[in-house]
Amino acid sequence: MFEAAEIGAKIAKPDYEAALPELRANLINAQFDLAKADFPVLLLLAGDDRVGCNEILNILHEWLDARFLRTSVFGSMNEEEEQQPRFWRLWRALPGRGELGIFAGSWATELIAGKLREQTTDAQFDQYCAHLCGLEKLLAADGALVLKFWIHLPKQELDRRVKKADKRKGRRSWQIGKADRRILEHYDAALPWMRRFLRLTDSGETPWTIVEGSDDRHRNLLVARTLLEQLGKQLAARAVAPAPAAPVRRPKGAQHKTEASVLDGVDLESRLDDEEYQARLAELQGRLHRRVDRARKQGITSVLAFEGWDAAGKGGVIRRITGALDAGEYHLVPIAAPTDEERAHHYLWRFWRRLPRPGEVVIFDRSWYGRVLVERVEGFAPEADWRRAYEEINDFESHLVERGFVLQKFWLHIDREEQLRRFAEREKTPYKKYKITDEDRRNRERWDDYVSALDDMVAHTSTDIAPWQLVPANDKRFARIAVLDAICEALARQLG
Repeated sequence: MFEAAEIGAKIAKPDYEAALPELRANLINAQFDLAKADFPVLLLLAGDDRVGCNEILNILHEWLDARFLRTSVFGSMNEEEEQQPRFWRLWRALPGRGELGIFAGSWATELIAGKLREQTTDAQFDQYCAHLCGLEKLLAADGALVLKFWIHLPKQELDRRVKKADKRKGRRSWQIGKADRRILEHYDAALPWMRRFLRLTDSGETPWTIVEGSDDRHRNLLVARTLLEQLGKQLAARAVAPAPAAPVRRPKGAQHKTEASVLDGVDLESRLDDEEYQARLAELQGRLHRRVDRARKQGITSVLAFEGWDAAGKGGVIRRITGALDAGEYHLVPIAAPTDEERAHHYLWRFWRRLPRPGEVVIFDRSWYGRVLVERVEGFAPEADWRRAYEEINDFESHLVERGFVLQKFWLHIDREEQLRRFAEREKTPYKKYKITDEDRRNRERWDDYVSALDDMVAHTSTDIAPWQLVPANDKRFARIAVLDAICEALARQLG
C-alpha cells in the first residue's frame, strides 16, 4: 500500500506556482457552491508525516475561506473524553450540511501507539477499526462526502529530516520535535499496524488516498486537486438527483391491524392498588436514590430512553424517577422536532451531544427511535434511511454499553380505549388541556401503522446488550413501579 505511494513524485516550483491561481479560484468557488448544498464534507488528515499534516492544514486555511471551515485537531484525549463512548468527540465536531470540516489528529496514531505500548489487544484494535469504518459509512450513507488522506513519509526521508534538524539547518529545523523522533524510533514496529489500520478502514464508500509527503508541492497539489475533483462530482450528482418519492400513507379509516404484534404479549390487565403502590414507590425511590449516588461516585453513567403512545404516562413515570434524585444528578432531555441546526446534521448528532458526564443520569423523553417510528410513519424519512437506521442505532447503543453506561429503553403501552379515555380526561382538566393537540388525534388514525413500525423496531433493535422493555401502562401506578424497579435492577448489576 505504501510502496505504491513512494514513487518520488516531484513538482517543479514554476509549475507549482503556475497551477495555484486557477486551483485556488476553483476551490473557493466550490466552497461557496457547497454552502448552498445539502451535504457536508469531512476531510480527514492522518498519517506518519506529522509535519506534512500540519502544513496541509495551514495551506487549506490559506487557500479556502477560513470563515466557513470547521477545523478540529485532536490530540490525546483528556479525562472527560476518556470516560465518554468512543468517537464522542468526533461526533460533537461534525460539520453541518453545506459546511466543510477538517479533522486532524490522533484517532489513528493513538490507536497504533497503544498497540505498540501493548495497551491494546489485536481484537480491540480490529474492533476499533470496525467501529470507525462503520461511522464513516454511516456518514457517507447520510450524504456526507468523506475524504481521507494518509500523509506518508518514507523512513529514509524522515531520517534525513531529523538529522538535518539536529544540525539546526534548514527551514524545517524548528518543526521537527520529539514526536517526530518517536515516530522514527518506532517506525519499523509501527509500519505493519499502519498498514493494518488502513486496510481495515478502507472501503468503497470512504477510501483512503495515500499521499507521499517527501515533496511539499506534490503533496499540496494532490490533496487540493482530490478535494476539488471529489467535491465537484458530489455537487454535480446532487444537482441532477431525482426528487425523493412521496411517502406512502395509510388511508384514513383503514382497517385495524389484525395480525399478531409484539404488543399482544403485554398484559394490560396488570394493576396495583393504591396502598401497595404508595409503599413500593417509597421503597423504590429510596433505593434508586442510593444507587444513583453510588453510581455517581463510581463514575457510572445512566441513559434512560422513553417511548410510548401519546398519553401513555411517560411524564408521570419520569417525575417519579427525578423525584428520587438530586437536581444535579440528572438531565431531562425532551425530544421534539429537530431544530435547523440539528436538521443540518445526521439525526444521531443531537443525541451524541447530549450524552451526560460520567456519573450522571440523562433521561430522554422520546429518543433516537423517532427515526424508525414517527419519521417512518409520517414519511419524514425515506424508506432507505429508516431501514438503515436499525443498524446505526444498534451501533450507537453498543458504544454506550461498551463504555459502561447503564442503558435502559422503555416503551409504555396502552390500548386505544385507554388512550381515548385519557384524552377526554385531559380535555376536562384546565392545566392538562395543553397536552392534547391536533397531532395527537391525527396519530390515532395511524395506530396500526405505528404498531407495524414498533414490531420492526423491537425485532431489529432489542439486542442482548440493549433489550426493549415493553411496560403495561393502562394502570399508571403499575407502570411507574415497573420502570423504577427495572432501573434499580440495572444499576445493581452494573454496581456489582
